[in-house]
Amino acid sequence: MAQSKLQQMSFGFLPGGRTTGLVCAAALTTLVALIDWRFDVNISFGFLYLFPMLMVGSLLARWQIALVAALYTGLCEAFGSFPWTHAVGIPRVILTFVAFFGTGLFVFESARNRRLADQHLLEIEKEIGLRREAEEQLKVLIESSPATIFTLDGKGKVLLANDAAHRLLGLAAPSLEGTYISRYLPALAVVPPMSAETQAFRTVMECRGWRQNGDVFLAQIWFSTYRTLSGPRLAAVVFDASEDLREREEFSLQQLQSASKILVGAVCHEIRNMCGAIAAVHAKLARNEKLSRGEDFRALGSLVEGLGRMAGLELQQSKQLETERIDIHSVLEDLRIVIEPSFRESGISVRWEVPESLPLVSAEPQALLQAFLNITKNSQRATENQPRKELAVRASVEGNALVVRFIDSGCGVAAPDRLFQPFQAGADATGLGLYLSRAFVRVFQGDIKYEPLDEGCCFAVVLTPASDRQEESLEQEDGENSPAAARRSHALSREPQPAARH
Repeated sequence: MAQSKLQQMSFGFLPGGRTTGLVCAAALTTLVALIDWRFDVNISFGFLYLFPMLMVGSLLARWQIALVAALYTGLCEAFGSFPWTHAVGIPRVILTFVAFFGTGLFVFESARNRRLADQHLLEIEKEIGLRREAEEQLKVLIESSPATIFTLDGKGKVLLANDAAHRLLGLAAPSLEGTYISRYLPALAVVPPMSAETQAFRTVMECRGWRQNGDVFLAQIWFSTYRTLSGPRLAAVVFDASEDLREREEFSLQQLQSASKILVGAVCHEIRNMCGAIAAVHAKLARNEKLSRGEDFRALGSLVEGLGRMAGLELQQSKQLETERIDIHSVLEDLRIVIEPSFRESGISVRWEVPESLPLVSAEPQALLQAFLNITKNSQRATENQPRKELAVRASVEGNALVVRFIDSGCGVAAPDRLFQPFQAGADATGLGLYLSRAFVRVFQGDIKYEPLDEGCCFAVVLTPASDRQEESLEQEDGENSPAAARRSHALSREPQPAARH
């Protein structure tokens, strides 16, 4: 279609295109030849062949133009009234051929340049149309996007802001355009504009923002700087992360409270054991009547009894966490996202041996992930100075349990009998990691075990598969449309991914 349009533009003076042009040129050539043949006067009509040559010059190729020029030269000499001599005829034939051929080449190049210009014009029009369509789609995308999008100039003035930006800052559209962003997001105003001395920024930052009514919110900003003909520009996508901050802090507080309860329970347990031993000694000494009459002895008994009552405040760990049916693949994938960058920097290779088909387990996802993370961090510290740096994560079904093993190439454990005791002497960190991890896992009827190896170290996390009876009871408690039921339905319908090996 574009080619036919080009032909129409190139041969616009001819109503029928190339064929009609050639027919007209042939007819005009015949007419000029008849005139030159019929009129025997001392005038050459050969110059009239220039008109059909102008026509065929835009229709034929170069070699075809040369043949036509030779034909017109022959007709001029055949029907011309000038006498033929070698001294005059040969130069006249050469000059006549050059005149016809040069005219044809001039028209040929002019027509070719016109066709190229017309084709270039069509391409420009097509590009303009595509660019206009892309701009319209981009404008609709920006305006309808739920994400807050800004475009700023080099001085921090807002050039473009979508409806989401106005809603985020509590303004009516389009009042934000033309104002300075420093009033709402001061961190964006201090980003240096792109210049010949500075490089382009493409990064993300977290800062505080202010709405029009003075409310403060936590903003996550993805921004980049670029250069235009009008000067430097900055494009930013802003997200209100206040809810994420609240959830993160609440989760941290919940984890801190859970860990504190476990620690308090451990301390109370030890105190109660000591109080029991002291009470036994106290009861034995009370048989001595002389000693039992003393005020100090009775005061000591009261102190031991009070300390025992205080130690009896140990909390039940079984009520600290709420379990649910989870897919172990999702927890291991989250673990992989968290640990692989640091393991890669330490030069430790991680091999994941996780079968596609594994039963669902009854656990609390965050607590289980925290236990996995603590074990892998211990493996990282144990192997980063070893000549062979490897960690294998292996999952398997053994009997009525799902076992996830973490096998590293570290130096092993010197005292396995004291491995899960709190406040380990000489520990690299706090000495509570394995103790708390096992306590968390035991809440949902699991356990963490140390399995000695000839080389390296192995920790096995034993989990209890979720039974159908547990699923039915959970569905009765939550209902079919509850968020917990939706999460379990998603876990059941999830297609397991093939295990990756590194």
